[in-house]
Amino acid sequence: MTKKEKVQFVIDTLQSLYPDPPIPLNHKDPYTLLIAVLLSAQSTDARVNLITPILFEKADNPFDMVKLSVDEIREIIKPVGLSPMKSKGIYGLSKILIEKYNGEVPADIQLLEELPSVGHKTASVVMSQAFGVPSFPVDTHIHRLMYRWNLSTGKNVVQTEKDAKRLFPKELWNKLHLQIIFYGREYSPARGWNKEKDIITKTVGRKHLK
Repeated sequence: MTKKEKVQFVIDTLQSLYPDPPIPLNHKDPYTLLIAVLLSAQSTDARVNLITPILFEKADNPFDMVKLSVDEIREIIKPVGLSPMKSKGIYGLSKILIEKYNGEVPADIQLLEELPSVGHKTASVVMSQAFGVPSFPVDTHIHRLMYRWNLSTGKNVVQTEKDAKRLFPKELWNKLHLQIIFYGREYSPARGWNKEKDIITKTVGRKHLK
């Protein structure tokens, strides 16, 4: 198989398995998505989805969020982990959104990355899922699968993102990154991986992987 054929096989397989992948984090607008993605760092989407309704009942916009103290935010979000850092980030970015952007989340990846606790991946998810701007956020699932599928030798997510953007059509990026995440969780996990069930890796992947 040529690399082009491998890429097409990946696209076709993911499309047949996940024709309309849902956004895994519950949200209602760019701000609540931004907060949910920030909370998901080193946590699970399922856990975040249990906590955000509690947080958003008190504050689902930056104006209400800054009425809470950092300690109050921290107490609510404690179950998702890294709460000291995340609570400061949530309070800090909410304050900046009010002061600089009239409480609106900017639809600009560079401006998003300037916000406290917002890294490139978080900003990319918001650009992709809140604003529909073609982006390819790379998490651990995508990083692992791009390597397994022999589509990237990236030692880090930065290189893997470059490879993904180079190989896949831009108009598919927003959907593909969700499809790969769902596929990784279901068929190609980091632990308890059964290569026989993993049709994509079995077909296009690195031969030495066990």
